[in-house]
Order: sequence, then C-alpha cells, then structure tokens
Amino acid sequence: MVKVTLNGHPEVVLAESDKTIVIEGNHYFPPDSVHKSLFKESSTSTRCPWKGQASYYNAALSDGTTVPDVAWYYPNALEAAKNIKDYVAFYKTKTTIV
Repeated sequence: MVKVTLNGHPEVVLAESDKTIVIEGNHYFPPDSVHKSLFKESSTSTRCPWKGQASYYNAALSDGTTVPDVAWYYPNALEAAKNIKDYVAFYKTKTTIV
C-alpha cells in the first residue's frame, strides 16, 4: 500500500492505494483512492508532450491551511497516457509518499 501525507501534517492522508501506476518516478493514484474532500481545483495547468494538459489541485485543510499545487492529473490524457487519465500524482517536495 502506498500512502501520501502532507508535509508538516502527517495525520492528513491525501491518498492511499495498492494500485498506483509509476511513471517517471511518480506514483499516480486511482481517482477513487484520493481524498478529494481535501482538495480544491487550482488555476495552474501545464502541458506534457506525451501525456497532455495537466490540471492541478491545492490541498485545503480544515484549519484554513492551503498548500498550492500539491497534486496534478490529466483529465484529457493523450493516447500514450490513457492509462493514467484522471489518476492523481503528488509533488514530493510538498508531500511524503511511503
């Protein structure tokens, strides 16, 4: 089982799954394994030449803490990345992945 917690908040579990897909050193979590109540959509987007346009999430905690762009996903993944469509990956500098 792979689990993601927020740096500085080890009690905050963002996602956990035994069905992640590892691409380029990043664990991509199935959508149903992500605790979406902890996220708000970000206005950030980036483009990968083979995966497509990435959308981002901010972590939004109940204490008012917001961590910008903590995770990303590909809602319209290109053909080469269809297996990770809507899967969520997390920035290692903002989270702990074990």
